[in-house]
Amino acid sequence: MRRLRTRVAGVLLAVLALTVTTACSSEDGAAGSEPAAKAEAEAAADRVEPLADTPVPQLPVTVRSSDGRKVTVRDAERIVPLSGSLSEIVFTLGLGDRVVARDITATFAQAEKLPVVTRNHDVSAESVLSLKPDLVLAETTTGPDEAMDQIRDAGVPVLVVDPAKGLDDVGPRIGTVARALGVPAAGKELTKRSEDRIAAVRKDIPKKTDKPRVAFLYLRGTASVYLIGGKDSGATSLLEAAGAVDGGAESGLEKDFTTITTEALAKAAPDAILVMSKGLESVGGIDGLVKIPGVAQTPAGMERRVVSIEDGVLLNYGPRTDEVLKSLVDQLYGDTK
Repeated sequence: MRRLRTRVAGVLLAVLALTVTTACSSEDGAAGSEPAAKAEAEAAADRVEPLADTPVPQLPVTVRSSDGRKVTVRDAERIVPLSGSLSEIVFTLGLGDRVVARDITATFAQAEKLPVVTRNHDVSAESVLSLKPDLVLAETTTGPDEAMDQIRDAGVPVLVVDPAKGLDDVGPRIGTVARALGVPAAGKELTKRSEDRIAAVRKDIPKKTDKPRVAFLYLRGTASVYLIGGKDSGATSLLEAAGAVDGGAESGLEKDFTTITTEALAKAAPDAILVMSKGLESVGGIDGLVKIPGVAQTPAGMERRVVSIEDGVLLNYGPRTDEVLKSLVDQLYGDTK
């Protein structure tokens, strides 16, 4: 078990590494309490919005990688980002035409025709090197280590970026990638745009005395994987920004993810359940979700109150996090705003 790029954290990365080869259902029945909001989220998730002005990289630059290495970038004509989140940043900076490959988690429209250089979330060094990249962007969870060492040994600069864990990581991650690409001013512009948009969404969140409790469930029904997120799942920051309480974390779940049990769900006592859209599809939509032991007995299960957000953006904490937050808020509060 190794990783999930996007942005997400810890055990979620490892679980996807095991389950990505299992086909998820293609049904369209995965819906939250606000179908219109879900449709809007899916449409937004299909594309990224590049900056209006395309920046010109000023290279060479030397930057420090999160693995402690100093990395000198001399050219950025052929870029390989090894996570969907990093791909999103490069494209949104306006340098998508320089990206020559993608990781399997880069699901947005502008990247969909690029060759995939990962196998079950493991990097294929041969596939990467065959594209003659000037720069490879990776995360601390990217691997296997042997593949990354092979890419470095071939003389390709590899910048490793710390994984995203919350809203506070949006700006730093954009800045790190922008500096490595020689476009620091564009990085500042994109950071400001992203943070301003997040702030605008937060202003519109209802001020409630009783904050809704939300449990984040990671589901892959075709692989019989049913997990509830805890303290380090990556969802806590997003839920708190939406004015909600992370039920799993608040109930005392210290691990990233824990196998769902009736007891764990009872302690989390969620008013709503947050899921990734393909995960919801994989268990047969809401009808299948409430059949998981313990779900139907929660307030969320009894009300069938489910918030479903596209897998490729939910925990990226990047340029589209405002869209994720807006979808979460719209589905969570509906007509009560």
